[in-house]
Amino acid sequence: MHCLNKLTLFPMGLMLLTLWGPARADGLADLKSALSRLQGQSPLKATIELKSVRRLGEGKELEESSAHASLSVEDGARGMQVFYSKETLTRAETEARAKGKDPKSKTPTVTALSELSTAELRPMVAAALGLSRQIDEGIFKGEKFDTYNGKPARLLSFEFTMDRLSERERKYVKKMESTLDLWIAADGTPLASSFRQSGSGRAFVVVSFEQKYDEDSIYGLSGDRLLLMRRESRLSSSGAGEKMESKVVKTLQL
Repeated sequence: MHCLNKLTLFPMGLMLLTLWGPARADGLADLKSALSRLQGQSPLKATIELKSVRRLGEGKELEESSAHASLSVEDGARGMQVFYSKETLTRAETEARAKGKDPKSKTPTVTALSELSTAELRPMVAAALGLSRQIDEGIFKGEKFDTYNGKPARLLSFEFTMDRLSERERKYVKKMESTLDLWIAADGTPLASSFRQSGSGRAFVVVSFEQKYDEDSIYGLSGDRLLLMRRESRLSSSGAGEKMESKVVKTLQL
């Protein structure tokens, strides 16, 4: 019976390899092909929301602040347009006035809006462009069969060197590890990604620092346009006797 089970299972495993074999032949090529065809220009209307939490210091010296804001975005033949609601603008103005009277006053709306610049919004409504640049800067390390949300997927791995840093940054950063894991469907369409970066160095000779940055992203489609539906980034750093942690979550809803 034991031998019979092995003989029975073998064809099933062979069939699975046969089904996935051609699709897994070159995941990087499939990914690039998908990114090329998912740069759609069809009109898009979406709402983007940002929530963030920042902690500076520790113990009795701990300072914590949060930020929250949302806005509307339209992207199409005329380019990208950003719309702020009257409520958001009024809230930001109220916070700015309060800050002018009391430097300790919280400004969650103003802070959130500062993190929703064009450079931050564009990758969400045109994710294929940003992802293409990112993988072009990386070193492809390989692929393997995996699952995402319980369904078959391919996991592509990339590695990045310190060449990505500017000449000024390389003067201070002495060690850096940076990787990207990217899950793709059978046709190469990005499903999700996980970026990890850690580094350490020294500034002004005597000040050493350490930093860790994690970024998890979920992608979606609107016609022939790849969208960044959710991105959660976490940053922690320490140096010069200070510690800082932050978490930023951006979501897009059509």
